[in-house]
Amino acid sequence: MKALVLAGGSGTRMRPITHTSAKQLVPVANKPVLFYGLEAIAQAGITEVGIVVGDTGDDIREAVGDGSRLGVRATYIPQHAPLGLAHAVLIAREFLGDDDFVMYLGDNFIVGGISALVDAFRAERPDARILLTQVPDPTSFGVAELDAEGRVIGLEEKPSRPKSDLALVGVYLFGPAIHEAVRSIGPSRRGELEITQAIQWLIDNRSDVRATTIAGYWKDTGDVVDMLEVNRSVLEAVDRSVLGRVDEASEIIGRVRIDAGAQVRGSRIVGPVVIGSGAMISGSYIGPFTSVSENCRISDSEIEYSIVLRDSSITGVSRVQASLIGRNVEVTPAPRTPSAHRLVLGDHSKVQISP
Repeated sequence: MKALVLAGGSGTRMRPITHTSAKQLVPVANKPVLFYGLEAIAQAGITEVGIVVGDTGDDIREAVGDGSRLGVRATYIPQHAPLGLAHAVLIAREFLGDDDFVMYLGDNFIVGGISALVDAFRAERPDARILLTQVPDPTSFGVAELDAEGRVIGLEEKPSRPKSDLALVGVYLFGPAIHEAVRSIGPSRRGELEITQAIQWLIDNRSDVRATTIAGYWKDTGDVVDMLEVNRSVLEAVDRSVLGRVDEASEIIGRVRIDAGAQVRGSRIVGPVVIGSGAMISGSYIGPFTSVSENCRISDSEIEYSIVLRDSSITGVSRVQASLIGRNVEVTPAPRTPSAHRLVLGDHSKVQISP
């Protein structure tokens, strides 16, 4: 069995972070989201992984390399434009051959991995198995319709009037019949080859398509709110580990991981928190559900429920919360000028200013 991991796409909902970095590489608990998926694939006993990449392909290649440190062998498959999930299967035909495979969206996160699902697929050998979960707003997802016996009878991509609240999770298991399906469909109204249409083709042609509704934690980390929530979920399971230097004037409370090479001086840290190697925390408060990446500097500041990417600094700021701070960012107090705000903002930025 092989795996096809989708790591293309422009990540428009994560701008401006994704103007300079692949959305799949934004870290959760200081590890890229993509790595969690690759590790789950390796834990399921799958080692041959094709990674579909787009404009951020160089970043993905640099981060993953040959895949060996994540337990897989990576083959990169360029996709010249994001033309749909079924298009990714189409261009990966040579890599996949006639093997069964799991297709995993690289910005998705599933607690508990996929080993049990892969084992069941290997034992039962249906033509396809989809994963479903109940969501409050199905209009943003592919949606499945089931009959009274729980069989899949219909699929629709981002419907305006959903027929159920069961959304497709970004993990699919396929046998070789999917290749005829992706060759047999045309572009949707969005101009893409939709995997939902390909699976519907299988259903219409009496293929064996099965569904599993998962009750565990799943997130599509496509926007900042979801990314912070996934970070919170992962940090819930972090173990206390203090390998960095912490002075006597500091207080470490709860499950806090301080990596080797990090320093904490005169600060209060309340877990769950992770602090990366080379980070310097001084005279500050780091609150729960915060990830501070390597080589960051936080001084005389307060921050909680946030993600700070590498090489950034926060100095003299009274409170930062529910924030995603990119790489090489400087956060400082604004100058005390009367009734004025001075802003230097990139394209597609969002700013909230108190009146």
